[in-house]
Amino acid sequence: MSRTILEVMNLKKHYRQRAGILSAVRWRERVIPAVDGVSFYLKEHETLGLVGESGCGKTTIGRTILRLTPATSGRIVFDGHDITAMSARELRPLRRQMQMIFQDLDAALNPKMRVRDLLREAITVHHRLSDDEVGRKTGELLEQVNLKKSKLSSFPRELSGGEKRRVGIARTLAVGAHFIVADEPTSALDVSIQAQVVNLLRDLQRQLGLSYLFISHDLEVVQLVSHKVAVMYLGKIVEMGLADRIAGAARHPYTQILWSALVDRKSAEASRALPTTRRGAWGVFDFERPVRGCRFAPRCPVYEANGRPAVCTDAATEPELRDLGGGHYVACHFPLW
Repeated sequence: MSRTILEVMNLKKHYRQRAGILSAVRWRERVIPAVDGVSFYLKEHETLGLVGESGCGKTTIGRTILRLTPATSGRIVFDGHDITAMSARELRPLRRQMQMIFQDLDAALNPKMRVRDLLREAITVHHRLSDDEVGRKTGELLEQVNLKKSKLSSFPRELSGGEKRRVGIARTLAVGAHFIVADEPTSALDVSIQAQVVNLLRDLQRQLGLSYLFISHDLEVVQLVSHKVAVMYLGKIVEMGLADRIAGAARHPYTQILWSALVDRKSAEASRALPTTRRGAWGVFDFERPVRGCRFAPRCPVYEANGRPAVCTDAATEPELRDLGGGHYVACHFPLW
């Protein structure tokens, strides 16, 4: 049985923002709950897909787990170590085991460094190796990500989008990572290149025993690569379970709406479970000011169909994740059947 490599408990990341023009004088601030009480776990060799709208907190979760962004509260346990309050010095030995594939590789890859130097830097920052050993390791990395050796002398600007992504993956593997946060790894790529990157990540997982937190807007890709899927809305996980069950038998109205946007047979069948009165009626919403109670209520067709019950908007009865069986968790007072 695979052991748990990552456990996140009641993780919160709140940002403070000055409210209005007079805030500089009156020191008035408002709190934006980018991540607000998120809990989940990830086992070895497993992929957890994290989906949701832009601004819901997906990338913030990834950065906070890796301690690239400080958490407001909560606990993060990685490989048996509570890293929540570790100092930079204490965290350093674990750094090489947990890495991130950044979405914007134009920003993540130093434009003044050749591929050879980018990989050398990644290899030597955590390992003391001779030049010959670094050369051998670089060759192995290129082979693992299916890049030609001729690309070693290239600058990032001379690479295609798919090649940049492969360099980013190689640099992550260079330090010996076992847990990888993949932030939109297939974004801004042609469909054929997306398939190549997805297949590469899956092959590397099988060969190296990697664990992924896979962040993406592409629901079809998430369903393909993930063992489990967590659906986020305004800083909270509203549904979590096995990938096939989330895609084909979602219980939260928001998840149903997300998957019904896909033009395929499964999503078309799933969408019929929604009330037809206001299906897809999103409207305008302030993501920085979530409402009390259920945050999805102002946009929820089930809430409307049930006559706007008070339980959905009462701060004292905010829905919490509950197990509906088979490890399928939903935070909804009126889950779909």
